[in-house]
Amino acid sequence: ALVSSLSMGMVFFCSPIVSIFTDLFGCRKVAVVGAAVGFVGLLSSSFISTIEPLYFTYGIVFACGCSFAYQPSLVILGHYFKKRLGLVNGIVTAGSSLFTVSLPFLLRVLIGSVGLYNTLRALCVLMFILFLAGFTYKPLVSNAKDSEGGKKGKFKFPPEKKICNFSVFKVLSYRIWAFGIPAALFGYFVPYVHLMKHVKDRFDDEVPKEVLLLCLGITSGVGRLIFGRVADYIPGAKKVYLQVASFFFIGLMSMMIPLCHVFGGLIAVCLFMGLFDGCFICIMAPIAFELVGAQDVSQAIGFLLGLMSIPMTVGPPIAGLLHDHLGSYDVAFYLAGVPPLIGGAILCFIPWVHEREKLKKERAGPVDGETNEKMLENESSSVLDATEKQVKEMESGF
Repeated sequence: ALVSSLSMGMVFFCSPIVSIFTDLFGCRKVAVVGAAVGFVGLLSSSFISTIEPLYFTYGIVFACGCSFAYQPSLVILGHYFKKRLGLVNGIVTAGSSLFTVSLPFLLRVLIGSVGLYNTLRALCVLMFILFLAGFTYKPLVSNAKDSEGGKKGKFKFPPEKKICNFSVFKVLSYRIWAFGIPAALFGYFVPYVHLMKHVKDRFDDEVPKEVLLLCLGITSGVGRLIFGRVADYIPGAKKVYLQVASFFFIGLMSMMIPLCHVFGGLIAVCLFMGLFDGCFICIMAPIAFELVGAQDVSQAIGFLLGLMSIPMTVGPPIAGLLHDHLGSYDVAFYLAGVPPLIGGAILCFIPWVHEREKLKKERAGPVDGETNEKMLENESSSVLDATEKQVKEMESGF
């Protein structure tokens, strides 16, 4: 369990570093190298027979490679798609839902037939496909390397401000978004981690609890496609309201889990939870593009995912401790529904703040233009005065 937890935490913890490398070297190189590192980590894990080395090969090397391969896949979409960015993100992220549904059954068959080690080697095929796919990334927006590199083929190391672009935090609407989402995620992943144990405690082995994961995966994929398309019709930062709605329903569904004494009720809860989970995930990149622009979106997403790693790691263990002390998950699920509601309430302010920021920029624009015009007029008048003076001196000389 610690190996998988370490792996998931490292994927998000490395995101700020990945964003810096993406700005420096571009989406293609970062994605290709990341897939290669992930391939090496997964392949080396298949030759290990004890648990301790897996903390490094799978929990760190493989996870870091996946992180470097994952984030450029979100950034590159904004280079090609503007009008339909929400739909495109929905289609791309729906792929993970497809594998969430199918991969557990495939892994069960593979492990039963060829064993764990050969299963890991078989999964290396997917990493190799990801490695080849990285070569198709051709960014259309110039990065730090292009702007600072000077002559073609030579890399000039950019200034420190370009490497760690903390200027995204100067955007108030982004600051609210970057801290509001982690606040909501303290309870967001608790149902995903502890739901199966809760079902086993309440219903023993009388019900097919795997059906709940199936419902979560299917409706999450459907939600990403539907809400990705809906997001394209919502202008500007108002897309955040979709995330507000998703947090509200996910928090509510978390609180509903202990109240379901019939397995059919849990299925209904998981259907709604998956649907709005897909909504939350698919519009993350479009919102980042709206708040900070295409040039800064890589590090904006990276900082956000890095901040998300903290509640994702802390929330589920706290729920486990509550279960150990109280003997059930009921209180844990009730409390897990509170942070999404609070986080959603915080995000409600973003569209209003973003509009105020835009108005300030628009008002500052004409003033700057007038200042520039006055400077040009002063320069032209000084040039004319100098010219007249020279003419008079020549005339007096004659």
